Amino acid sequence: MKLARLLANIREGRMQKLFAATIAASVPPLAFEIYYEHYKGSFGDKWMWTPLLLTPPLTAAGIAGVFSERAARTWLPALSALYALDGAIGVITHIRGVQKRPGGFEEPTYNLAMGPPLFAPGSLCLVGMLGLLAAVVKREK
Repeated sequence: MKLARLLANIREGRMQKLFAATIAASVPPLAFEIYYEHYKGSFGDKWMWTPLLLTPPLTAAGIAGVFSERAARTWLPALSALYALDGAIGVITHIRGVQKRPGGFEEPTYNLAMGPPLFAPGSLCLVGMLGLLAAVVKREK
């Protein structure tokens, strides 16, 4: 019965709680991986801290969005927009990080493998977009 209800909600575009829960569940493990990778990079750039600083409030907003439509339409999209913007900045800084390595993009087999992962910050953009979508979709019945 619950599966049928879930499928009906999805067909009707009612996914606000699902998106909020997805954000609340996906941001902490993503932050763990970010911490691990940025630790290997010795947190050499102040921007390396920003996804970690955004993790607790975004996780809290995701949890609040599950229980409160108001939170899902205010706090969740606001913090999600910051998270997506941080991901976009991360893509740029990662590209610049590979470019600064000896040989830059002239040595792609080494620098793309050993340098900062170019598109990993894009995952922040994807999670952020889910939060923005949560603000505009209908709430489940």
